[in-house]
Amino acid sequence: MTSILGVCLLLNAYAQPGYSPSAENLRSREEFSSMRFGIFVHWGIYSMPARGEWALHSLNFSHDEYSRLAAGFYPSKFDADQWVDIFRSSGARYVTITSRHHDGFSMFGTKQSKYNIVDGSPFGRDVLKELSKACQEKDFRLHFYYSHLDWGREDFWPQGRTGHNTGRKPGDASSWKHYQDFMDAQLTELLTGYGPIGAIWFDGVWDFDAFPREKQPEMWGLYHQYELIHRLQPGCLVANNHHLVPFEGEDIQIFERDVPGDNTAGYSGESGISSLPLETCQTMNGSWGYNIADKNYKSVDELITLLVRTAGKGANLLLNVGPRPDGTIPEDAVERLAAMGRWMQTNGDTIYDTLGGCVPEQSWGVTTQRGNTLFAHVLSDDRVIFIPIEGKKLKSATVHGTATKIAYTQTREGVILTLPSGLEGPDRILDLVFKEVL
Repeated sequence: MTSILGVCLLLNAYAQPGYSPSAENLRSREEFSSMRFGIFVHWGIYSMPARGEWALHSLNFSHDEYSRLAAGFYPSKFDADQWVDIFRSSGARYVTITSRHHDGFSMFGTKQSKYNIVDGSPFGRDVLKELSKACQEKDFRLHFYYSHLDWGREDFWPQGRTGHNTGRKPGDASSWKHYQDFMDAQLTELLTGYGPIGAIWFDGVWDFDAFPREKQPEMWGLYHQYELIHRLQPGCLVANNHHLVPFEGEDIQIFERDVPGDNTAGYSGESGISSLPLETCQTMNGSWGYNIADKNYKSVDELITLLVRTAGKGANLLLNVGPRPDGTIPEDAVERLAAMGRWMQTNGDTIYDTLGGCVPEQSWGVTTQRGNTLFAHVLSDDRVIFIPIEGKKLKSATVHGTATKIAYTQTREGVILTLPSGLEGPDRILDLVFKEVL
């Protein structure tokens, strides 16, 4: 079998360093960063076993048998307009949906394989086409998730850490080039047939972590893919959930299950924080895809706190939902999204179009800012807090959205504030207006 080095030599032609983002790309980055809240959708035939999106791998299914699920996939209650209405009412401003996950089933009418929702299921409808239409009509941004992995195709090579027990027989270096061409063709379809796309969200590079970081772009042909995306839609952003320092050509840095700077999930140990637009992706319960046994949903206060902490780091929150095989979104998720939307109606101006606060995260909470206004999100039960902002003179301090004044003392090192009683949970937000722009 051809060596790994041979693969790198084969793919060297794909490397196109020296990326300089276009004016359209820079505008897209700015718009993306202003949105602060998006919805992630993990949906495919893996919703049918109802054990999450990794069912093919985690349950050791044979891919031959697993692929037969497509013949019974009929999401009769799928309504793209209803989905977008639910997402918009949450306060989110974009959606990222799985176009093809690691199981290899395409959720769009691709011409590159019959293993897709149009040709391979009795449903026969292109759900991504319908979602694209609904997003355009409702002025909602659409992003596509796309997996670099495929646990079923035999031209996907070499074998990584996952998908070993599916019955697939990996090919060789020549078949790997064929798989690269397959991905290019699918990406071209997504970027030429589904209207304006805000971002392509890649996943799977982490599967072959034995390969040195500096060789990963050559291994996967990333620079070639990034150039293809930017050429087909200059305003389309590139994100890659590889858990590494961003590569050249990427426009967004992703943090899986953690706000930037944290590493509780173990995926951010090597990434640091770049100057790119930032995004945290997180589940609403413990699963990405629909899992009938997972009722461990985070509370509304927990989700709002996550959104606030993410914004305080200058990042967007991409919050996941896993629709059922019939196309409906679980009621637990819908209820929480509606509650978040009500909170955003009152407090969204402290989240949208803000920067991460110049005051780093404190034991009491986080800050966001706009101009000369610092929004202090008090997430603890503290009644007295200290804002360590040296050299800035406070002009006024009020409870957000009210005229209620906050008692404060200005010191050389910052400001000491005493909060009034009656404020609870994530509604404890203070508007601190300074005399100078922050």
